[in-house]
Amino acid sequence: MGRRIGLIVVMVAGISLLVWAGVHNARERHLDMQKTNDAKAALVPEKPGDADGPAQPKLVGKMAPAFTLVDLDGKKVSLADFKGKPVFVNFWATWCEPCKLEMPWIEDFHKKYEAQGLVILGISTDDGSKDLVAKTAKKLGVTYPILLKNDKIEDAYGLEYMPQSFYVDKTGKVLIATAGITDGQGGKDGIEANIKKLLAESAQ
Repeated sequence: MGRRIGLIVVMVAGISLLVWAGVHNARERHLDMQKTNDAKAALVPEKPGDADGPAQPKLVGKMAPAFTLVDLDGKKVSLADFKGKPVFVNFWATWCEPCKLEMPWIEDFHKKYEAQGLVILGISTDDGSKDLVAKTAKKLGVTYPILLKNDKIEDAYGLEYMPQSFYVDKTGKVLIATAGITDGQGGKDGIEANIKKLLAESAQ
């Protein structure tokens, strides 16, 4: 009798443990999903005190501001180096979760459309260590060029939120400008739609 009671106690304890584990795992999955959804919807202010909501794309239809920046290997890279090619310029930061969510998508598009002439440049707006920028980019699997900002580029592009992206056509004009990873564009699908539009425009 005692052995039977002991066996029942062990079985009840085992079932209780399985139920608890199931509830705990479901809760963790829900929290992870919530974090992802929050990141997708977020626009992170580039500077403290910025007003809510994305800035108007003032550069659309205008020449993209010229820049010469240093990449993670210390090599100088200029926007002018890619004249005649469609260029996707993405501003990001290591502290920006929405930025880190979309960068693997951008890497996918780098591989998919590089053969069609698309150039992708990621520009870090971090004030901190270059090593942190390099470590973050590597962790995200990014292989397209990552450039380090200077004191002028943020003002030149009117950055207020992270991430911000500018789709520059082969003539050097800004065809599309977006703020955030949703921005009414549908996340990853929206980015690809903008890239296709940029490629089509530049092919004419």
